Amino acid sequence: MLTFKNQKGQGLVEYALILVLVAIVVIVILSLLGPAVGNVFSQIYRAI
Repeated sequence: MLTFKNQKGQGLVEYALILVLVAIVVIVILSLLGPAVGNVFSQIYRAI
C-alpha cells in the first residue's frame, strides 16, 4: 500500500487540478455562450 509522507502537498495539487478543471469548463461555456450574452447586452444598450 502506498503512503504519502507529504499529504499537504498532495492536497494542494488536488486543489490545483480542480481549479484547472473549473477554469476549463468556464472557458468552454463562455466560448459557447459568449456571442449570445454579447447580443443581449447590445440590445440593452440600444434600448437605452
